[in-house]
Amino acid sequence: MDVSIIIVNWNTRDILRGCLSSIFQRTQGIEFEVIVIDNGSSDRSVEMVEAEFPQVVVIANAENRGFAAANNQGIAIAKGRYVLLLNSDTIILDDVIKKTVLFADAHREAAVVGCRVLNADRTLQQTCFMFPSVLNMLLAATYLYKLFPRNRFFGRERMTRWNRNSVSEVDVVTGCFMLVRREAIEQIGLMDERFFVYGEETDWCYRFKKNGWKIMFTPDGQIIHYGGQTTRQMARKFRLQVLGSQLIFMKLHRGKLSFLLARLLTALSLFIRVPYWLVTAVLHKSERRKSMETAGTYLIGGFYCLVGWKNLLMNKNSVKTP
Repeated sequence: MDVSIIIVNWNTRDILRGCLSSIFQRTQGIEFEVIVIDNGSSDRSVEMVEAEFPQVVVIANAENRGFAAANNQGIAIAKGRYVLLLNSDTIILDDVIKKTVLFADAHREAAVVGCRVLNADRTLQQTCFMFPSVLNMLLAATYLYKLFPRNRFFGRERMTRWNRNSVSEVDVVTGCFMLVRREAIEQIGLMDERFFVYGEETDWCYRFKKNGWKIMFTPDGQIIHYGGQTTRQMARKFRLQVLGSQLIFMKLHRGKLSFLLARLLTALSLFIRVPYWLVTAVLHKSERRKSMETAGTYLIGGFYCLVGWKNLLMNKNSVKTP
């Protein structure tokens, strides 16, 4: 088996159908299997897959175990030389799976390979980024990379100068399409399940690189990634989870001082956004509810960063860090 394609699903039945259809329509010349891990969906996703794609292996969890844990379930039964972690809100283009496997075969030093990712309108989605650090978090929080996207310093964390048209070694390949070598997994281990969602691919890539493997990007193939199809169902919780996952990484890999600075920096970046959203709520009646909810999320998130950072997490009771 060349590749085991693992898709974690949570209440994205119709989008999942499109993803699976694109895989079987546009993947030829390699031996592959598809494994869907359903995290307790209530939209009959499991029934759809079983009825319309009987060749797909389905694991149906009774509850939402999180992205990392569900992927680990898939990896445990995967038969492929590679595993491909693929989001349910993606569409396969250009025989990308075969092209990425061939690239990985030619670059045996790579533990992880990513591909070119497009938005729904076929514009470039800027996947791949640097590992979190106090400096990179500061640059991301200022949004200066949006004002000066061609500036090497301001855009370093998001790699905004790079048009994703060339082969490159990177720090992190975004988890929406992540081809991983089985040999590397056997050496490093599975995803860290303390990352319920977000940050798990960053931690995994960091551990691979720390042990001598490369993380690589190839533009040979492309996918469409719609993005946000799962997280919009619980927008506030997922927005806070992003921050919490980043803090888990800082605590695990950057030391006590960096972790403290990261908490303070994150809190500050949230607090300074609250007045903007309150003013928006006053001036734009049609957006008042959404603006007030956003302001409230930022206020709560900043408070948690200062006095109880694990409250940012959806699985706070199961997260134990040094």
